[in-house]
Amino acid sequence: MMEDERAERLQVMLSQEELRALENWRFEKRMPSRAAAVRELLRRGLAAEGFDLAGEGVRSQEFGIVDRRGAEASSDEEA
Repeated sequence: MMEDERAERLQVMLSQEELRALENWRFEKRMPSRAAAVRELLRRGLAAEGFDLAGEGVRSQEFGIVDRRGAEASSDEEA
């Protein structure tokens, strides 16, 4: 899915402290918007937990609870 094709809206309520942390991180990383910052933090958090987006041409059957070949194929593309 291309970045321009975002069809889902997610509303998140934050405390003032959470918003301040998000804004500080966003400006430090020169992120263009709050939404971009939240997407990047979500991507980083999922990657840190061992989740990754599927690369082009990777089939869903290549992903499983134990077998992570699909995620590895995706990671190889980023290198």
